[in-house]
Amino acid sequence: MMRLLASALAIAVCLVFAGALAAAVWQIAGTPAPVSLPGLLADNLAASGVEHPVTAVLLNFRSYDTLLEIGVLVIAGIAGISMARTTSLEDPELRTSDSLLYALQRWFVPLMLVLAGYLLWAGSDRPGGAFQAGAVLAASGVMMRLGGIPMPFLRPGLLLRLGLALGFTVFLLVAVASAAGGEAFLAYPKAFTKPLILAIETVLTFSIAMVLLALFVSAPVNQALEPEEGDPG
Repeated sequence: MMRLLASALAIAVCLVFAGALAAAVWQIAGTPAPVSLPGLLADNLAASGVEHPVTAVLLNFRSYDTLLEIGVLVIAGIAGISMARTTSLEDPELRTSDSLLYALQRWFVPLMLVLAGYLLWAGSDRPGGAFQAGAVLAASGVMMRLGGIPMPFLRPGLLLRLGLALGFTVFLLVAVASAAGGEAFLAYPKAFTKPLILAIETVLTFSIAMVLLALFVSAPVNQALEPEEGDPG
C-alpha cells in the first residue's frame, strides 16, 4: 500500500512539473523576440574577449551552460570508471605485434597532439576550441591504448583524479572569484577576459580528453568472451 502511494505521489509530482514546464515554454514561445540574436551577438562580440562567435557564446555569453555541460561530462567519466571491471584502467595485457598499427602510432600520435594544440589555439578566432581539441587528444589516447602503449595517468591515483576534475574546478573557481569580486557569476573582468578564457579552454581540453578516454578504456577489451561453437549467444 505504501509503495502504491509513493508511486502515485511521484507520478503526481512529475505531472505537475511537466505542466509547469509546458506552460513556461508556451509563454516564452508566445513572446516576440525583442532583438535578433545574431545581431545582438555581432554587436557584443568585441567585448567577449575572443573573435569567434561560437567560442564567445560557449565561454562568455552562455558560459553557465558550458560549466554545467562539463559537470555532466565529469560525472559520466566517474560513473564509467566506477563500473570498470578492473582496478586499473590501464590494461597491461593489451599488447600488439601489429607492425602497421605500431607504424601508425609513431606517425599519427605526434601529429594528433600537434593538431589538438592547434585547435585549442585557433578556437579564439576560427573553428576549434576545447571540445574539438579534447576529442582529438582523446583519439590519440585511444590509438595508444589499442597499441598497448603504457599510460600511467590511467592508473588510480592523483593524476587520474586531477585530469578528470581540473577543467571543471578551474571553471568553477573563475566563476566564484568573479562573483566574490562583485561581478555577476562567470562575468570576467574586462582586462582579463581573453587570458581567463584561454586558461579555461586549456584545462578543459585535458579534462575532456581524460573523460572521453576514461569512458573508452573503462571496459577492458581483453576480457571480452568469445561465444563457443553451438552457443546461441
